[in-house]
Amino acid sequence: MPPEHGSAPRGTAGRLLVVATPLGNLGDLTERARQAIAGCDAVACEDTRVTGGLLRHFDVSKPMLAYHEHNEKDVAIVIADRIAGGAVIALITDAGTPGISDPGFRVTRECRKRGLTVTPLPGPCAIVALLSTSGLPTNAFRFVGFLPPKSAARRRFLEEAKSADETIVLHESCHRIADFLAEMLELLGPDRVVCVGRELTKLHETIRTSALKELVPALLAGSLKGEFTVAIAPADFAL
Repeated sequence: MPPEHGSAPRGTAGRLLVVATPLGNLGDLTERARQAIAGCDAVACEDTRVTGGLLRHFDVSKPMLAYHEHNEKDVAIVIADRIAGGAVIALITDAGTPGISDPGFRVTRECRKRGLTVTPLPGPCAIVALLSTSGLPTNAFRFVGFLPPKSAARRRFLEEAKSADETIVLHESCHRIADFLAEMLELLGPDRVVCVGRELTKLHETIRTSALKELVPALLAGSLKGEFTVAIAPADFAL
């Protein structure tokens, strides 16, 4: 019988499985990802409480190893050591794809440096989800993660974005989204086309694409709670 996805055949080296997990809707976990988590030796995760809930939902019990922005440098070595010894480790984050504006980069880098096998199990990713439904050009785009929290730094970024010739994608905190919308309207102008996604794949998901002069008042009239992903169209783009 062939080995279950995610389990290592006897006599072979271990490997790191980079597993994308749901942004919110648990139905988005792929069957391959579920089998990989069920068949691995341990799960390296951003928050054991969040991941524990995910594992319980799918009736899976696995040892968990916490890695996050405060300990990732050291834990990356621990994970790579275990993989070098033959373990299969599933790397996941609280939501989405590891390493994409989430912890995971140092773990995969350490494994690559040692020549260990790293296998992607693709799935949910907020920036791809938004781009695919935005109506904005996707032949070229730039992802910049989270912008700095200070207004001066965000304004400098927007000044540079005025003449962008590709779509720019970023995440923004619910605590700063209102200020950021106002800054975009002021610095990019009322006719710049922007798409804003809130609570992607969740119960209260909203995705709006329009010129800022229409988008900003519409968003400010609704809820600004939750997680936001923003796509700014190229300077010469029009709906």
